[in-house]
Amino acid sequence: MPEATLNNSSTATDNVVDKHFRRLKSNSVALRSEGYKSRKRRLTKLRDWVMNNRPAIKEALFKDFKKPPEEVDLSEVYVVIQELNHAITHLKKWMKPKKVSTPLSLLGTNGAIHYEPKGICLIIAPWNFPFNLTVGPLVSALAAGNTVMIKPSELSPATSDLIHRMVEECFGDDDIVQVMLGDKETSTALLERPFDHIFFTGSPQVGKIIMEAASRHLSSITLELGGKSPLIVDEKANLRDTAEKLVWGKFSNAGQTCIAPDYVLCHEKIQNALLEEIRSAILRLFDPDGKGIQKSAAYARIINERHFDRLNDMLNEALDDGALLVSGGQTHREDCYISPTVLTGVDPDGKLSNEEIFGPILPVLSFNTVDDVITYINSKPKPLAMYLFCGGKENRQAIEKNTSAGGICVNETLVHFMHPNLPFGGANHSGIGKSHGHFGFLSLSNEKAVLKQRVGHTSVKLLYPPYTPRVKKMINLLLRYF
Repeated sequence: MPEATLNNSSTATDNVVDKHFRRLKSNSVALRSEGYKSRKRRLTKLRDWVMNNRPAIKEALFKDFKKPPEEVDLSEVYVVIQELNHAITHLKKWMKPKKVSTPLSLLGTNGAIHYEPKGICLIIAPWNFPFNLTVGPLVSALAAGNTVMIKPSELSPATSDLIHRMVEECFGDDDIVQVMLGDKETSTALLERPFDHIFFTGSPQVGKIIMEAASRHLSSITLELGGKSPLIVDEKANLRDTAEKLVWGKFSNAGQTCIAPDYVLCHEKIQNALLEEIRSAILRLFDPDGKGIQKSAAYARIINERHFDRLNDMLNEALDDGALLVSGGQTHREDCYISPTVLTGVDPDGKLSNEEIFGPILPVLSFNTVDDVITYINSKPKPLAMYLFCGGKENRQAIEKNTSAGGICVNETLVHFMHPNLPFGGANHSGIGKSHGHFGFLSLSNEKAVLKQRVGHTSVKLLYPPYTPRVKKMINLLLRYF
C-alpha cells in the first residue's frame, strides 16, 4: 500500500509539472515578439510588490530560521530592489541590438548581435537566502523575456509560500511565471523536462546532479555553488577593521552564506592580536548589552536540526582532534543555535578543513610567507570568493595574480554581491556562468548573430568554385592580407 501511494503521488506531481511546463513553453514563443514596455511593466509590478510586502517577507524569514528583520531588509529586500531598479533603468539599452564592425573581407555587409529570450527557464532556489536567491534570478529571466518555472526550497516553507503568493499576485494566470512547491520528488520531475536554461543555487554536490540532468537535454545552465572561500590577513593589515568586517561577513545569517569566509589565513606574527580583535568584534556586533548572543535579536538560527547536527558533529570532531576553542562553542539543538565559534589548530585532514562549513564555525590558520598562502589556496578547488586584507599592494597583487576565484574583495567582505555592475559567480567547482545586472541578462539571453547583405552583392562570390588560378590567387591574398 505505501508503494502504491508513493507511485500515485509521483504520477500526480509529474502531471502537474507537465501541465505547467507545456503552458509556459507555449507562451515562451509568444514572448519573443514582446517589446521593452511589456518587460518593464512586469519588472515594475514585481518591484512594487516587494516594496509593499516588506513586513510579510520579514515575517516569513523569521518563521523559517529567526532571521533578524534588519538583516532581511539588507540581504534579501535591498539586494532584490537594487537588481530590479538596475534592470528597469538599463533594460532598453540591453535589449537594443549591438552593431559590430565589419572586416575588410566582408565589406558591404552589416553585422549585429540580437538578444532574444532563451525560452523557458527553471530556477531552483536555495534555503539560505530564500527570497533574494529566488527573485534575483527571476529578475534576469524576466528582463531577458523568458517564461519561468520556480522551485523554491522546501527547507524554508514560509518563504516558499510567500513566493508562491507573490507570483500569483504579480502574474496571475498569464503563463509567465509558475511556482512548483514540493521536495526532491518535485525537483526530479522538473529536471526531466527540456528547459532552455536552468539556474541553480546550492552545493557543488547537487550542482553536479543538475549539470548531468541538463546535459540530457543540452540545456544551458547557471550554477551558483560555493566552496571554501578564504580570508587572508597579512602582518600590515588594520586588525580592528579586519576583525569587524570578518565577523560581519562570517556570522551574518549564522554563517549560512555561500560567500561567507570559510577560513582565515593570517600571518603568524599577528595571529594572537587578530584573535583578540575577533573576540571583541563578536561581542560588539552580537552581544553589546552582555545578555548573551542566544538572546540577541541580530543573530539568526541554523535552518533545521539536520544541519545543526552536521555542524555540531564537525565542531566536535575538530575539538576531539586537538583544535583549540578561541571563542564560542555553545550549542542548543532545540533552538538550532550555534554561537559564533572560532578555532585554531584545526586538523588539516578533518572535515572543517576540507568541507564547506556553511555555518558559524571559523578555523583560523597561520602562514609565514605569501607563497605559503598561494600554495595552500591553489591546493584546493577554486573558491566562490576571496577576501584580502593586506596593508600594502605587494602581497595583494601576488595573491590576485597567482590564484583563481569567482570574485575578490579587498578590505571588505560580501559586498561585491551587492554591486550591480560586477558579475557574480564562481569558477569551476564553485560555479558556472555569471549573474546580476547585465551579466544576468546576457546569461538568460541568446546572443544571436545577424548578418545582412544586399541582394546580388557579395565579395565572397570571388571565392566560389570552380577553383581557377584566379580564384586560388584571391584565396592566397585573403590569407595573407585579411
